Amino acid sequence: MADHDDGRARIPRRPGRPGADGPPVPDEEEILRGGLDAFADLGYDGTSVRELARRLGVSHNFINDRYGSKGRFWRAVVDFALAEMNKQLVPAVESQDDDVDRMVAGVTHFYRLAARASQLNRLMADESVRESDRLDYLYEHYLGPSLAALAPSVDRLIKAGRIPPISMHLLYFAVTGPVIAMTRHPLAERLGGPSREDAQQVTADAETLAEVVLNGLLRPAPR
Repeated sequence: MADHDDGRARIPRRPGRPGADGPPVPDEEEILRGGLDAFADLGYDGTSVRELARRLGVSHNFINDRYGSKGRFWRAVVDFALAEMNKQLVPAVESQDDDVDRMVAGVTHFYRLAARASQLNRLMADESVRESDRLDYLYEHYLGPSLAALAPSVDRLIKAGRIPPISMHLLYFAVTGPVIAMTRHPLAERLGGPSREDAQQVTADAETLAEVVLNGLLRPAPR
């Protein structure tokens, strides 16, 4: 029997999709967060479609049925996670008119967000060490455009003597490198850092880290 037309495209039930009397499929956000956890924990190559299905509690055909392939699912996960971060980060930066204030706001908010997004940071760190079409995707859709948007502000800060002459790739690593402190929770706790469950202290540590980095990067205004 044909589905009633409610204005939306219907996806016919195929092998691997839950039956009418089967357990409910997790909602989209739960699926994408579960995928992010899997890719962060196991890496892309170590995350099989079967393992994804096991973690999500769905049929082994679910990922291919819903997203088309593991690669497309990875892109959906990345789009979801980075859109969630940029939704908070971009307005914080764009609300500032002064270049120094934009840098301070950007670094501080980035570290605060990174403290709550350790899985995304782990995924990004893992993908950055090997050539792949996934790294191309991250650069072409996110990293490249973000750095291009920052470049004019950075050039003005260099000309004004507020930051040392530095290439964009070194500036990127100078700012993002310390985020490792936000992702290595087991080691951080052994070194005396807060438990990841202590959200207030984790955020305070992120702000302290931002202050340390900014103090090393920014120079006093020339007299």
